[in-house]
Amino acid sequence: MGIAEGQTTHKTVSVERDLLLCFSHLRWNFVFQRPQHLLSLASARNKVIYFEEPVFEDVSYALLRMQDAAEHIRIATPVLPVGTSAAKADAVQRLFVDQIVGDTPHVRLIAWYYTPMALRFSHHLECDVCVYDCMDELSAFKNAPVELTQFEKALFHRADVVFTGGLSLYEAKRNLHRSIFPFPSSIDLAHFHQARGYGEDAADQRGIPHPRVGYFGVIDERLDVDLVTQAALAMQDVHFVMIGPVVKIDPSLLPRANNIHWLGGKAYSDLPNYLRHWDAGWMPFALNEATRFISPTKTPEFLAAGLPVVSTAIVDVVRSYGAQSLVDIIDVEDFEQKLRSVLGRPREDRWQKVDAYLADMSWEKTWRAMSNHIEQAYSSKNVIPMRRRA
Repeated sequence: MGIAEGQTTHKTVSVERDLLLCFSHLRWNFVFQRPQHLLSLASARNKVIYFEEPVFEDVSYALLRMQDAAEHIRIATPVLPVGTSAAKADAVQRLFVDQIVGDTPHVRLIAWYYTPMALRFSHHLECDVCVYDCMDELSAFKNAPVELTQFEKALFHRADVVFTGGLSLYEAKRNLHRSIFPFPSSIDLAHFHQARGYGEDAADQRGIPHPRVGYFGVIDERLDVDLVTQAALAMQDVHFVMIGPVVKIDPSLLPRANNIHWLGGKAYSDLPNYLRHWDAGWMPFALNEATRFISPTKTPEFLAAGLPVVSTAIVDVVRSYGAQSLVDIIDVEDFEQKLRSVLGRPREDRWQKVDAYLADMSWEKTWRAMSNHIEQAYSSKNVIPMRRRA
């Protein structure tokens, strides 16, 4: 068992920095979303180590793969031999966590959880602040561990402060913790505003005719594939561009038609160049347990890009964006009528109203507010900062 360094060089960290150790079920390099936005901002003052779920490979012993994602952000990925038992995996990960904490100079230790399941190997940590950023109702997702609800209950008991990824999720959980705050999805305005300007079309969508209706995001059980099929059949003159990695569902079951284009996952930096060449955006989410509490980050991102948007009746979208007439809400009965309506509308029609709504939103503002809550939670514990070993 050991630590394997990536291709990048480990940077010396000032002892004045706190260590923010994040436990996540999401790969850092999978889709750039809430964790990456927030932790990138956190790295301005903290040393961030992003501890991923293990990968199982043909290795003879367990090792911890460490790679730099950015300055002051390192990705820690446990690599375990194929066939490692769950109990052994937990024991090894516990040792890796202890090694990270022991080897990283810091003033305070902030344990930041995206997955309650990480308590299996981190419950022993003596952290100065414990944060649970509950971005989704993970227990409702496909293939969720049966013990997840039990571990989440334990995490609520352990956490000093809890954040939720949307208002409806906050309402469902607010009685479970004394210090819980809603932080819906925010927006990197400058990044998506690029889509309003001129730029060459991406090579893999250059040959797709207009009008184009686009979707970007993870393609999983939350997508209403039946609605995608119906739309493609009913609107054969419209081309549906679908961007994102396919997970937890069989790619062979995705609808196929001449006017549906599955382009796979794209880098976050490339998204504006795709969106600027779409005529409308859509969010064809299924209405099921997995989408009951979601607050899609792509909603403000579509709007910042200057696209008219339609969405199925996701509660947080309806209450926030639908109520302000910024997003048109569709169902199986009226999707064609509303899609054709937004396709016939000049893109600039709602820009002034959209920009006024988004003006007060940013990941920077979200992070500042979260930081304040973290400091308040820490202060309320009445503890003296412990100087960790250098």
